[in-house]
Amino acid sequence: MRTIRLGRTDARVSAISLGTWSYGGASKAGEQSVGWSGQDDRESAAALIRAWELGINHWDTADVYGNGHSEEIIGSVWGTVPREDIFLATKVGWDRGGYPRWYHPDMIRSHVERSLRNLRTDQVDLLYLHHCNFGDQGEWLPEAIATLRELQQEGKTRFIGLSDWYSEKIMRYIGEVDPDVVQPYRNVMDDTFQSSGLKAYCETRDIGVCFFSPLKHGLLTGKYRKPVTFPEGDYRQNVPEFQDATLIQRLQEISRKLEQHFPDHPHPVLHAVVDVLLTDATTGCVLLGQRNVSQVETAATLGQSLSAEEAEWVRSLYQNSDLSEISR
Repeated sequence: MRTIRLGRTDARVSAISLGTWSYGGASKAGEQSVGWSGQDDRESAAALIRAWELGINHWDTADVYGNGHSEEIIGSVWGTVPREDIFLATKVGWDRGGYPRWYHPDMIRSHVERSLRNLRTDQVDLLYLHHCNFGDQGEWLPEAIATLRELQQEGKTRFIGLSDWYSEKIMRYIGEVDPDVVQPYRNVMDDTFQSSGLKAYCETRDIGVCFFSPLKHGLLTGKYRKPVTFPEGDYRQNVPEFQDATLIQRLQEISRKLEQHFPDHPHPVLHAVVDVLLTDATTGCVLLGQRNVSQVETAATLGQSLSAEEAEWVRSLYQNSDLSEISR
């Protein structure tokens, strides 16, 4: 697995890194499904061990993935995987912990302490603020940053990160947070990394970048041939594109073009839609969900960025006007 330098952290991490949202299993926040159905703990642990064997050395989780269950699975493999071999990231923020607002300092501290217990480690390498909901005027941000910096000084985390579904929201707060790493949502259909200004900002300040949901929750794999529904507790219930027959058909057509264009790659569709994200991110990696050993072994074939010409062609397939209209 090719490694990249994760910006000013100077850490060398796998270009294709491991996202463990699914390891938490199916779960709900109130009435909303927020997890992933059909996950088996034994497969999760086996996937982690195989990832380590294949050089996928950056694992990303969060306190709310299965209410800490994803973290517990990671913590369970240290008897086989040396902790020092893994660049380990977790997040805090989505669970208010009984407080009436996001990012109460007491919540942050208690949840980070819980994460360390779940992960069976004294320190994580990277601790993210999980979202940018800091109040109408950003009024909750100073206390949140101060708490993370205190945790950093205490040795609970090496680096600080900032994540959100919207690059524009990251840009609103990135100056004040001054993160070592950012984690924006990005895939070939939903991409504001450059237009938001985040790409240029990260490049000029040597900030590491980790893209999440590069497959649009699996929709871009090409495996879906008709609309699909998911069980209670599965986040994909919230993604209307899984019910869009016209879009799914169009994605199938694109997948066939990619298979013809990249015939020498064992996984041409994934090579195109994942590796294209590495083409313009000099300090970036892709967080790819890998639910079992087979998916880890597939991920290990990825990680080589496309040429500029190939990247432009791949993006053009997904960002033409017809597809954009369908996916709205």
